[in-house]
Amino acid sequence: MTRMESLPIEVLLVEDNPGDVRLTREALKEGKVRNNLSVAPDGVEALAFLRREGRYADAPRPDVILLDLNLPKKDGREVLEEIKGDPALRSIPVVILTSSQAERDIAQAYALHANCYITKPVDLDQFITVVKSIEDFWFTIVKLPPEHRA
Repeated sequence: MTRMESLPIEVLLVEDNPGDVRLTREALKEGKVRNNLSVAPDGVEALAFLRREGRYADAPRPDVILLDLNLPKKDGREVLEEIKGDPALRSIPVVILTSSQAERDIAQAYALHANCYITKPVDLDQFITVVKSIEDFWFTIVKLPPEHRA
């Protein structure tokens, strides 16, 4: 039995926009693959979750992270740099899911070792289509790294 058949995929969404959180949650709920979605509203909370600090002591290790770049407290670029600079976290795939289409942001995200970069569409139906595409690719096509639960 593979992980896909036995356990849900653990997803960490790092997003401060409640509307985008709701849409992502709905799109993943309608998907083909069982998943558990955890949400961090800013970069500081995301890193505490990933490092299992404080109230996140029992947080699951994500199989994939959906990371917005424009976040309060600590922006997504800083979060990405810390994730990919940490030997305990760097194997977790990070999908940048942001409104920025700036070439500078795209280049910087890949220079910081993002696994892919997706610009959020403004149209609601297209947004749901994009999230479902992320699910199809990252949860059914890609082989995720083995989990490292402590």
